Amino acid sequence: MAGKQSAGILLHRSGPDGVEVLLGHMGGPFWAKKDAGAWSLPKGEYEPDELPEAAARREFTEELGLPVPDGELVELGTVKQSGGKTVTAWALRGDLDPSAVVPGTFELEWPPRSGRIQEFPEVDRVEWFPLDAAREKIVKAQAAFLDRLPDAL
Repeated sequence: MAGKQSAGILLHRSGPDGVEVLLGHMGGPFWAKKDAGAWSLPKGEYEPDELPEAAARREFTEELGLPVPDGELVELGTVKQSGGKTVTAWALRGDLDPSAVVPGTFELEWPPRSGRIQEFPEVDRVEWFPLDAAREKIVKAQAAFLDRLPDAL
Protein backbone atom coordinates (compact mmCIF):
# COMPACT_ATOMS: atom_id res chain seq x y z
CA MET A 1 0.00 0.00 0.00
CA ALA A 2 1.38 3.40 -0.98
CA GLY A 3 1.84 6.09 1.67
CA LYS A 4 -0.12 9.32 1.71
CA GLN A 5 0.81 11.93 -0.86
CA SER A 6 0.47 15.69 -0.69
CA ALA A 7 1.13 18.46 -3.17
CA GLY A 8 1.65 22.16 -2.61
CA ILE A 9 2.86 25.50 -3.88
CA LEU A 10 5.73 27.49 -2.40
CA LEU A 11 4.86 31.09 -3.24
CA HIS A 12 7.88 33.40 -3.36
CA ARG A 13 8.62 37.06 -4.00
CA SER A 14 11.50 39.51 -3.84
CA GLY A 15 11.75 41.24 -0.48
CA PRO A 16 14.02 43.96 0.90
CA ASP A 17 16.58 41.34 1.99
CA GLY A 18 16.21 38.89 -0.90
CA VAL A 19 13.78 36.07 -1.59
CA GLU A 20 10.78 35.66 0.74
CA VAL A 21 8.41 32.68 0.93
CA LEU A 22 4.83 32.41 2.11
CA LEU A 23 4.24 29.89 4.90
CA GLY A 24 1.18 28.99 6.92
CA HIS A 25 1.20 28.05 10.60
CA MET A 26 -0.67 24.78 10.98
CA GLY A 27 -4.01 25.22 12.67
CA GLY A 28 -5.59 23.14 15.39
CA PRO A 29 -4.78 22.33 18.98
CA PHE A 30 -1.68 20.19 18.32
CA TRP A 31 0.22 23.13 16.82
CA ALA A 32 -1.20 26.05 18.83
CA LYS A 33 1.83 26.53 21.11
CA LYS A 34 4.51 25.50 18.63
CA ASP A 35 6.46 27.75 16.27
CA ALA A 36 9.69 26.15 15.03
CA GLY A 37 8.77 23.26 12.74
CA ALA A 38 5.06 24.16 12.80
CA TRP A 39 4.87 26.08 9.50
CA SER A 40 4.27 24.64 6.05
CA LEU A 41 3.79 25.59 2.44
CA PRO A 42 0.08 25.45 1.50
CA LYS A 43 -0.43 21.79 0.59
CA GLY A 44 -2.75 18.88 0.98
CA GLU A 45 -3.39 15.25 0.24
CA TYR A 46 -4.58 13.91 -3.07
CA GLU A 47 -5.87 10.60 -4.39
CA PRO A 48 -4.02 8.46 -6.96
CA ASP A 49 -6.43 9.52 -9.72
CA GLU A 50 -5.67 13.25 -9.28
CA LEU A 51 -2.68 14.93 -10.90
CA PRO A 52 -0.30 16.35 -8.27
CA GLU A 53 -0.15 19.80 -9.91
CA ALA A 54 -3.95 20.02 -9.96
CA ALA A 55 -4.00 18.98 -6.29
CA ALA A 56 -1.40 21.64 -5.42
CA ARG A 57 -3.55 24.33 -7.03
CA ARG A 58 -6.73 23.03 -5.35
CA GLU A 59 -5.10 22.82 -1.93
CA PHE A 60 -3.62 26.31 -2.17
CA THR A 61 -7.11 27.70 -2.74
CA GLU A 62 -8.73 25.50 -0.08
CA GLU A 63 -6.15 26.30 2.60
CA LEU A 64 -5.86 30.03 1.94
CA GLY A 65 -9.27 30.87 0.50
CA LEU A 66 -7.59 32.76 -2.34
CA PRO A 67 -6.93 31.85 -5.97
CA VAL A 68 -3.48 30.73 -7.03
CA PRO A 69 -1.64 33.75 -8.45
CA ASP A 70 -0.98 33.68 -12.18
CA GLY A 71 2.42 32.45 -13.24
CA GLU A 72 4.50 29.46 -14.18
CA LEU A 73 4.88 26.64 -11.68
CA VAL A 74 8.45 25.35 -11.35
CA GLU A 75 8.76 21.85 -9.91
CA LEU A 76 10.83 21.56 -6.72
CA GLY A 77 10.63 17.76 -6.50
CA THR A 78 9.50 15.66 -3.57
CA VAL A 79 10.42 15.06 0.05
CA LYS A 80 9.39 12.40 2.53
CA GLN A 81 8.23 13.74 5.89
CA SER A 82 8.93 11.95 9.18
CA GLY A 83 5.39 10.53 9.29
CA GLY A 84 5.94 8.86 5.91
CA LYS A 85 3.94 11.29 3.77
CA THR A 86 5.49 12.22 0.42
CA VAL A 87 5.15 15.90 -0.51
CA THR A 88 5.59 17.24 -4.04
CA ALA A 89 5.99 21.00 -4.42
CA TRP A 90 6.15 23.70 -7.05
CA ALA A 91 7.60 27.18 -6.74
CA LEU A 92 5.54 30.12 -7.99
CA ARG A 93 6.59 33.76 -8.15
CA GLY A 94 3.70 35.83 -6.86
CA ASP A 95 2.39 38.01 -4.10
CA LEU A 96 -0.59 38.08 -1.82
CA ASP A 97 -1.64 39.90 1.30
CA PRO A 98 -1.67 37.53 4.31
CA SER A 99 -4.49 39.58 5.87
CA ALA A 100 -6.72 38.58 2.91
CA VAL A 101 -6.40 34.87 3.69
CA VAL A 102 -9.64 33.11 4.67
CA PRO A 103 -8.43 29.65 5.69
CA GLY A 104 -10.32 26.46 5.11
CA THR A 105 -11.34 24.46 8.18
CA PHE A 106 -11.34 20.88 9.41
CA GLU A 107 -13.23 19.06 12.16
CA LEU A 108 -11.59 17.20 15.01
CA GLU A 109 -12.79 15.55 18.19
CA TRP A 110 -11.38 17.85 20.87
CA PRO A 111 -10.52 17.25 23.63
CA PRO A 112 -9.67 13.65 22.70
CA ARG A 113 -12.30 11.06 23.62
CA SER A 114 -14.71 13.84 24.64
CA GLY A 115 -17.22 13.13 21.89
CA ARG A 116 -17.16 16.86 21.10
CA ILE A 117 -16.41 17.79 17.50
CA GLN A 118 -14.83 21.20 16.98
CA GLU A 119 -13.89 23.11 13.86
CA PHE A 120 -10.36 24.50 13.44
CA PRO A 121 -8.67 26.53 10.68
CA GLU A 122 -6.26 24.61 8.43
CA VAL A 123 -3.79 27.45 8.98
CA ASP A 124 -4.18 29.92 11.82
CA ARG A 125 -1.81 32.54 10.39
CA VAL A 126 0.11 33.17 7.19
CA GLU A 127 3.31 35.18 6.87
CA TRP A 128 6.12 36.04 4.48
CA PHE A 129 9.60 34.96 5.66
CA PRO A 130 13.11 35.50 4.29
CA LEU A 131 14.66 32.12 3.44
CA ASP A 132 16.86 31.94 6.56
CA ALA A 133 13.94 32.62 8.90
CA ALA A 134 11.72 30.22 6.93
CA ARG A 135 14.23 27.40 7.49
CA GLU A 136 13.71 27.75 11.25
CA LYS A 137 9.91 27.79 10.93
CA ILE A 138 9.11 25.16 8.30
CA VAL A 139 8.49 21.46 8.90
CA LYS A 140 11.95 19.88 8.87
CA ALA A 141 11.60 17.79 5.69
CA GLN A 142 10.11 20.72 3.74
CA ALA A 143 13.29 22.76 4.28
CA ALA A 144 14.64 20.89 1.24
CA PHE A 145 12.21 22.92 -0.90
CA LEU A 146 13.77 26.13 0.46
CA ASP A 147 17.22 24.77 -0.43
CA ARG A 148 16.07 23.96 -3.98
CA LEU A 149 14.32 27.29 -4.55
CA PRO A 150 17.37 29.43 -5.52
CA ASP A 151 18.29 26.97 -8.30
CA ALA A 152 14.69 27.05 -9.57
CA LEU A 153 14.63 30.85 -9.84
